[in-house]
Amino acid sequence: MKKHIFAFLTGLALSTCALAQVTVTAPWIRATVPQGSATGAFMQLRSARDARLLEVRSKVAGVTEIHQMEMSGQMMRMHAVPGLDLAAGKTVDLAGGGYHIMLMDLKRQLKEGETVPLTLLVEYKDKRRETIQLAVPVKALTYANPVSPAPPRH
Repeated sequence: MKKHIFAFLTGLALSTCALAQVTVTAPWIRATVPQGSATGAFMQLRSARDARLLEVRSKVAGVTEIHQMEMSGQMMRMHAVPGLDLAAGKTVDLAGGGYHIMLMDLKRQLKEGETVPLTLLVEYKDKRRETIQLAVPVKALTYANPVSPAPPRH
């Protein structure tokens, strides 16, 4: 009987580890002014195997998109992207000046100190999908994440 219980618990532990393929570190959202209609969410993502961030959702925003900032001639431009590749074992920074998450058509002001629910949808090469639920802290308008690179200056 003890062997069966041990085998069951070992199998359960291994299957649980297999589900947690993407880790999220240092997530945060920039606070908004009272009439602000958009803000950014930032974090680091690391996947144990090749995957793709397909979608981000939040109840506080009417529209949530994965965005990229890049230089176009002498102008920094921002645009939505259909997804973001997560190479196995590599950390992907969602930070100012690069890829990030935009929360638009905000339903209310986001204030420093509160947490906001975000849901990430990730798809692996085998088409299996994983949903990651986050409670992301809102940081001050002036907050600069020490982990993320600074945006380019011109």
